Amino acid sequence: MLDKVVARSAEKITVLNPVGYPPKVQRRTASARLETLDGKTIYLIDCRFDDSIELLKQVQAWFTTHMPGVTTKLVSLSNYYGHDDPKTWEEIKANGDAAIIGVGHCSTCAPATATHAINLDTKYGVPTVAIHTEKFDKVVKSVAKMAGLANAPCVFVPQPVMGKSAAELAAYVNGKDPIRGQPVMQGIIEGLTHGLASEAVVADRSTPRLVDPDTEENLHQLFLDNNWTDKLPIVLPTQERVAAMLAQTSRKPDEVVGRMQPTANRGLWEYTVEKVAVNAVMAGARPEYFPVILALAASGVSARGSTSSSASAMVVVNGPIRHEIEMNCGIGAMGPYNHANATIGRAYGLLSQNLQGGSVPGETFMGSIGNNYTYNSITFAENEERSPWEPLHVQKGFKPEQSTVTIFYGCRSTTFSLGLREKYWQEHVRDMLRGTDAITGPVLLLDPITANQFIDRAGFDTKKKLIRWIWENATMPAGRYWDLQLVQNYRYPRATYGEEPLATKLKAAETEDINVFEEKDVNVVVVGGEANGYWQIMGANERAVVCIDDWR
Repeated sequence: MLDKVVARSAEKITVLNPVGYPPKVQRRTASARLETLDGKTIYLIDCRFDDSIELLKQVQAWFTTHMPGVTTKLVSLSNYYGHDDPKTWEEIKANGDAAIIGVGHCSTCAPATATHAINLDTKYGVPTVAIHTEKFDKVVKSVAKMAGLANAPCVFVPQPVMGKSAAELAAYVNGKDPIRGQPVMQGIIEGLTHGLASEAVVADRSTPRLVDPDTEENLHQLFLDNNWTDKLPIVLPTQERVAAMLAQTSRKPDEVVGRMQPTANRGLWEYTVEKVAVNAVMAGARPEYFPVILALAASGVSARGSTSSSASAMVVVNGPIRHEIEMNCGIGAMGPYNHANATIGRAYGLLSQNLQGGSVPGETFMGSIGNNYTYNSITFAENEERSPWEPLHVQKGFKPEQSTVTIFYGCRSTTFSLGLREKYWQEHVRDMLRGTDAITGPVLLLDPITANQFIDRAGFDTKKKLIRWIWENATMPAGRYWDLQLVQNYRYPRATYGEEPLATKLKAAETEDINVFEEKDVNVVVVGGEANGYWQIMGANERAVVCIDDWR
């Protein structure tokens, strides 16, 4: 018997590769560098994130002191950093000789800053150097490679920039690049005046379908070493297991399901039905769950987004499929103990990290403190039968007999309560809403007991009435609202660009109460088994609703 066990452990097996297909990379050519900066005009471009402009002021001061023959002009992007800004680029092309843009110091603004610099350099012909903080070295290199200019000039300063004094930021500028070891300003000057080293042409890349045959033990170690798992044990995706998964959909294995990336500007990776099936097997999902997992993959929304705010996804399943695959919508629905809830959510996380080209802390995942919700993306079914209102998917325009998945993203703030008191319930709910982060919408997660209390206390016999009341009562004095750091980063630039209703809110007096959220961003989901009237408000934005029936 022992001999048979040893023989089996040494037997080589074949499994499928879980990684998606990388985008095609087109090589780009940087503009000609300047022979000298003397007599030239250099634009300093503020990306409008967390005191970036304060560091650029110190760069400007350095030029004034050390290179008075250089004219500098400090400008800010006309919108938040994630928007392209052709008008500003054209101004720089017409009136400037070179540009310095910064500071890339978050998981999304560093890729955006790198991309802006490359576009300004290669498309508009303006020699450009980007400034980033040291934490985003690997991120920036990856983005530059995907953008086709792997040697895009950039320099690094220490992290953080936010909240630092002028003297501290001046020390950054006058100090050494913590990545390269050379003076920061030397790196900037060389980036604008030295020709870039030639690069090899970036070839189209592909991903093999199969992994080289090996023993079960060695394959498990390979998947761990290659960062293809969430570091929990997986089920090896053999051809037989993947075939069983594929049998649950009418879609062909080589059909493209979608494209995904960990953050904007990283490059969209492509994946097929078979690639999704591989990751579903790895998560331990049963074949009958596969249409739900395909629908999640088809959304193109990553459950492993590389935001430094450590966001997570939340998945709500509606319609008949809830009962077909025995999902939990009652007692303990948002916790463990249900196979479908647990493995569907885990499959969503695994397919996200593998099909988007990775999710490695410090490289393609920059969640500063992380988020334990990402293990299974808070996946559960709505308790439609015990809800006093229409289900979530019907609210979104689907028919009751259709099955859907709704993906929310954020899940960084959670407020919690028990029922609704008769006298001060409105004040209590307002307090909860003020504890919800202001750049996402509130998702009310209500046990049926609490859902019915909203009817008994306030007469909210329709979900629409409750949503309207939440929107009207989620308020804050304008001065406090605009002073929130997240609002400064992500709402204020858009308000100055004229985007409504933000532009109108910006005109309010500091003491005037304004609506924190938009009505369309308020959502209500009924879940739980009436063990008690506990409920939560989760800060999360709806990102996609996908019909599962399309993927059967």
